[in-house]
Amino acid sequence: MAQTVGFADAIRILSSSCGNDIGKYCKKENLGNNEITQCLQANESKLSQQCRADKDRVGVLLQERFAAQAAVGKTCDRDIQQFCKLVKPGNGYVLRCILKAKPSVSNACNQAIDLAGYR
Repeated sequence: MAQTVGFADAIRILSSSCGNDIGKYCKKENLGNNEITQCLQANESKLSQQCRADKDRVGVLLQERFAAQAAVGKTCDRDIQQFCKLVKPGNGYVLRCILKAKPSVSNACNQAIDLAGYR
């Protein structure tokens, strides 16, 4: 089964394996505006092997999460039409409906929701 990661888990993984490298090479950078990531990329050759590996792995997992989020609507369209067709779109109402319908929803839709990090 595919896997994704959210931002909180990504930060936890990277702070564990890249904390020393961030302290050494990126201590003047701000957490916002992607400055830490840019600094790590600029210092790629100096990073520990574990930091490089985890940075690459987390990057792939985040991309998988973004792709899963983009695909939920299409993957779950049939289930949404069947179980939530009377729900007014917007404000997360359809997502809430499809989450409540979990036992009846297709395996593909449930997996898409899980990979997107919505559950």
